[in-house]
Amino acid sequence: MAENNQYEALKLILKSRLNEKRYVHSLCVADEARRLAEKYGGDAEKAYLAGLLHDITKNAPDEEHLKIFSEFGIMLNDVEKQAKKLWHAMSGAAYVRHVLGIEDDEIVDAIRYHTTAKADMSRLAEILYLADFTSADRDYEDVDVIRAYVEESLEKAFIYALQYSITDLVQAGRAVHQDTVAAYNQAILNR
Repeated sequence: MAENNQYEALKLILKSRLNEKRYVHSLCVADEARRLAEKYGGDAEKAYLAGLLHDITKNAPDEEHLKIFSEFGIMLNDVEKQAKKLWHAMSGAAYVRHVLGIEDDEIVDAIRYHTTAKADMSRLAEILYLADFTSADRDYEDVDVIRAYVEESLEKAFIYALQYSITDLVQAGRAVHQDTVAAYNQAILNR
């Protein structure tokens, strides 16, 4: 019962911070993360909570991200300075830990790396990364391909998602974060 009350309180916070589309996306990712955790032996409640909160600062203005970075000692590298789409993962992880008081390192880390991925991700972090790609509200080209992979194998889906992200960035003429490259290389070498 306490968990349901916690979720309801967090949903109210999300509603106050996110636009309707992003709020619905957060609910969809939470549901998909829980489902994938149940399927692949992860902690379903942690997965749901990470999914719920993964985009908590997504609609925040640049000034709020910069304030969070400054307040909590987050230093942006050159790629991150140019890629504002990555800011919400970093500021969101700090917000979840320091403002909401969620101290579970695995949840905070999953939120931190849900956009770039990284080498040595936990099962929870991989699940959140993939749930963000495959949630019910997603409708991009190839979503059905990655949904099929996620039913077959977490590892196969993870590699495909990384390839998709890297290809998308390269085709757009944008830098690829070194954490994404490291995640991809490790996944390929461990295959």
